[in-house]
Amino acid sequence: MATIEPYDTSKGRRYRVRYRKPDRTQTDKRGFRTKRDAELFLASVEVSKARGEFIDATASKATIGELGVGWLSRQTHLKPSSYRPVESGWRIHVLPRWGSVAVADVRRTDVQQWVSDLGQGGKGATTVIRAYGILAAILDDAVADRRALSNPARGVTLPRKTKKPHVYLSHEQVHSLAAASKYPALVLVLAYCGLRWGEATGLRVKHVDFLRRRFMIEENAVQVGSIIEVGTPKNHKKRTVPFPRFLAEGLARQCEGKGRDDLVFPGENGHHLRLARVHEDNMSWFASAVKRSGVPRITPHDLRHSAASFAVSAGANVKAVQKMLGHSSAAMTLDVYADLFDGDLDAVSDALDNAVSQASVGKMWANT
Repeated sequence: MATIEPYDTSKGRRYRVRYRKPDRTQTDKRGFRTKRDAELFLASVEVSKARGEFIDATASKATIGELGVGWLSRQTHLKPSSYRPVESGWRIHVLPRWGSVAVADVRRTDVQQWVSDLGQGGKGATTVIRAYGILAAILDDAVADRRALSNPARGVTLPRKTKKPHVYLSHEQVHSLAAASKYPALVLVLAYCGLRWGEATGLRVKHVDFLRRRFMIEENAVQVGSIIEVGTPKNHKKRTVPFPRFLAEGLARQCEGKGRDDLVFPGENGHHLRLARVHEDNMSWFASAVKRSGVPRITPHDLRHSAASFAVSAGANVKAVQKMLGHSSAAMTLDVYADLFDGDLDAVSDALDNAVSQASVGKMWANT
């Protein structure tokens, strides 16, 4: 039962409200100058409890820094390659600005100003959106734990990501790049099968089915800093990817004399091949091959774009391209490679034109 009790202080009479929280534990709030103020507070507490909107004032005093440490420790579902930028975003951008701020003191306008300042400070859209996402996720947990009634970070205006134009190589350019490369078979696999770098360098002999001309994509070797992390493919989804017949001979040479668990494309030390950097000041074998072959400046990952282009040109539909590239949905494939399917629109237009021209309505239209 809630009560209102007067008490005396050096500044005069004050009132204390004793009440129970939704979990039935008792608490109190003191310092009200008039009994009327105390009654109004108690009434607001009872209404908020009835509506399921009660927020414990003590819980809302927790800082973003305190809650962020716990939130970060719960991101165990992330792969090392995904966890690293999240941890970095928390440490570099979120913690310095929000670490000492209580949940109750976070204001939407302050979040918007912070987002704007990051963008104006030269941070890319991806970095800004990631940092914002971390703060918003921490506050989502605060709402779920009844530390806040709503998330003040939701609804702010974020910078837009600008898509980098895809570079599509021709067949001649791909083979020229492979010929100039230290690992020609790897270049051709990347360009014609659309594997991610970590999927290709994680291939083992047992993952190559020469009879069916298939790769079984079961491992992914991702370089996180200086460490190669071996795990499951992206989205934890295994898949099979076909390879064209002309690649079989080169792949057979790569597998010759190796055991089933040996890597198809090992580095010089026999371990996983490290990421091929493309910086001018530290040219890798891939960057050197790009320069010698004269093809447009690309990264190994860009060869996936050429693989998608070759597949579409060969008549593959969007579902086939999706499965080959390992996208989570056909919608994602269309979003990433919408430009490759422009020819389908022309085909639809031509088909409609032929259908109408063969019908009587076509003649009617021509005579009007």
